[in-house]
Amino acid sequence: MKDIEVFSLFAKTPAQIADILGLEKKFQGKQVYCWLVKGAQSFDEMTNLSLPLRSTLSSKHPSPFSSKVVSSQTDASGAAKLAIQLHDGGIIECVLLTDKEGDLTACLSSQVGCAMGCRFCRTGTLRFKRNLADYEIIEQFAHLCHIAEKPITHVVFMGMGEPLANIDNVVSAVSFLHDPEGYNLSHRRITISTCGLVPGILDLSNRKVPVKLAVSLVTANDEKRSFLMPVNRSFNLAQLRNALVRFQKVSGRRFTLEYCMIHDMNISASDADDLKRFCNGLEVVVNLIPFNPCNELEFETPTSEEIKSFTSALDKRNIPYTIRISRGRSIKGACGQLAGKLQEEA
Repeated sequence: MKDIEVFSLFAKTPAQIADILGLEKKFQGKQVYCWLVKGAQSFDEMTNLSLPLRSTLSSKHPSPFSSKVVSSQTDASGAAKLAIQLHDGGIIECVLLTDKEGDLTACLSSQVGCAMGCRFCRTGTLRFKRNLADYEIIEQFAHLCHIAEKPITHVVFMGMGEPLANIDNVVSAVSFLHDPEGYNLSHRRITISTCGLVPGILDLSNRKVPVKLAVSLVTANDEKRSFLMPVNRSFNLAQLRNALVRFQKVSGRRFTLEYCMIHDMNISASDADDLKRFCNGLEVVVNLIPFNPCNELEFETPTSEEIKSFTSALDKRNIPYTIRISRGRSIKGACGQLAGKLQEEA
């Protein structure tokens, strides 16, 4: 079956834009590129193009996007969630988060649905439909920039899907986000998250893309992890750790272990012992995330007493950690809550 040709000017170089639009003067491709980075939503806004050219381009292409925002939600923390409809009708979600310093982070999706099936993640209740193209990833960022009141300084690939299962398009998107003449985001401000897809981690190591890495560990017990995260049945903790040793050797950088704390599941003293063994010899920080509840999922958020007891156990074992404040929970935009649905339950 022949692929459908989709019009989008995102994740394209100035030269590619000039070719796509049939521009006679190649520098005009750079002008369009710069306008897209500035947040232009149409050719009519690109005022350094001649009026006749703007009119011609607008008549042929009403929008430089292949996608459109179909719903937007915000909450008291400053978080905003967009539901975005793709050219084929699929729905994805992305989130804009504000930290305590006021810096903005874009949380981007990499797939429509997800094949990983993590039991504590709402996206895992959906079936995998397809990978996102690089331009669909960049369009999410552009849509979020349009609603942001100031520049977005950080990007995390922690939305819908497994980024390392779509590594070619994710790495391509990273290159456009990093482009000094484009969005100009430092690699150190871009984080790729994975559920522990070992071949993807090794591939990322071989490509030497200097982004940050976050690994959803959740538990350092093989039996529990295989129950919670089917990926562990294919790539167990020993294989995952070996891949992370390789990544750290190549990158020379500390990475993050994402640890979703679940009531009565993975926050006992023995769980702290397992975590200590996994972390030994690695330069790592554990990011503790209280489980964010969803109607579709069977688990519960730990009590404050459970969290206090577990962090005390980590302190005694000298395991470095931080506790993530879940922003966007009320709009189902927090970690593990994205599902690409237009109708949200109350």
